[in-house]
Amino acid sequence: MLAVQCKMARAAIGWGVRDLAKEASVSPDTIARLERGEELKASTIEAIRSALEAAGVEFIPENGGGAGVRLRKGFEIC
Repeated sequence: MLAVQCKMARAAIGWGVRDLAKEASVSPDTIARLERGEELKASTIEAIRSALEAAGVEFIPENGGGAGVRLRKGFEIC
């Protein structure tokens, strides 16, 4: 997961840094560090990614068009 993907994912589901931190069981500073592009432990990145995926985010790998995110089909933000 790239820093920009984390930011895009949060925007897509309407979460702030604190919301994601709570769902991933990490500190808000950890989310900020990730989004600044700082290196984190793989297990920490996985916890953040898992929280976003549980909220309906799908990660799109770089495939010539650049990395991105989208909402899982049938997922609606309330």
